[in-house]
Amino acid sequence: MTARRFLMASCMAVGLFAFPHGTGFAAAPAEKSPPAVQPEAIDALSKMGAYLRTLKSFEMRSDTVREEVDSRDQKLQFLGTTTYKARAPNNLIVDVAEDRRVRRFVYDGKSATLLAPRMGFYATVAAPPTIRELLDVLSQKYGIVFPLEDLFLWGTDADRRADLKRGYLVGYARIAGQDADQYAFRGEGIDWQIWIARGSKPLPLRVVIAGTRDSKLPQLEASLNWNTAPKFAADTFVFKAPPGAKAIIIASSSP
Repeated sequence: MTARRFLMASCMAVGLFAFPHGTGFAAAPAEKSPPAVQPEAIDALSKMGAYLRTLKSFEMRSDTVREEVDSRDQKLQFLGTTTYKARAPNNLIVDVAEDRRVRRFVYDGKSATLLAPRMGFYATVAAPPTIRELLDVLSQKYGIVFPLEDLFLWGTDADRRADLKRGYLVGYARIAGQDADQYAFRGEGIDWQIWIARGSKPLPLRVVIAGTRDSKLPQLEASLNWNTAPKFAADTFVFKAPPGAKAIIIASSSP
C-alpha cells in the first residue's frame, strides 16, 4: 500500500469509527501539550554524557555517509570512516578517511598535529593540556571541527543543551544487535537524531545530523562502534611524520 493510499484508508477508518452527535458519550478532556523539550530526552543525553565521562580511554569507529552539494545544486554522497582513539585527559587521535580526503590528527597533551598524507603536508601547533580545551582552541583559532566532537562535551557545562528547541523520545530501536532508544532533537538551524543503547552502558550507536535552514543543506549519517577497554601502546599518541612529508605552518582563522 502506498503512503497516499494508507493515509486515505486511515481517514476513512476515522469516519467509520466516529460516534455521531447525541450518542451520550462525553468528550474527553483536552490533554496538555507535552513540553517542546521533554525531560526524559534531556535525561537520556545526560546519562549518556555521564557514562562517556567515566571512560578513561576508548576507541570508536564511525562509518559515515556525508552529503555535499555540488556547483549544480545536486547532492552527492561520500562514504567514509572516522576513528577516534582517546585517553583522558590529554591524548587523542582522529583519523578521517573518505574517497575525497584523508586526514590524521594527533594530540599528545603538549602539541597537536594535522596530517594530510595524500598531499604530503603536516602542521604542528602548541596545544592546551586537556582534550576539552583543545577542541575550543581548534574551533576558535583554526576553524577545525571534528565530526561528532560533541561526544566530548555532552555532560559538561559546554554541552549546548540550552540551544535545544525541541527534543523527544521517538521509540525503541535495534541497532547492530543492541537494544536502543531513538531520540530526535532540534536546535538553531539543525535537526539531529541519536540512538542510545539501553542498559548500564548508554553509548551512542547512531547519529543523523541535518541542516534545516535550506533544503539543499547536506546531511551526515554515522554508525558508531565502540571499544571501551582498548590497550594503547606507549607511543600510540606520538606523531610520526611519514617519509617525505613536509612541515608547513597552519594559518589562524581568528584575528
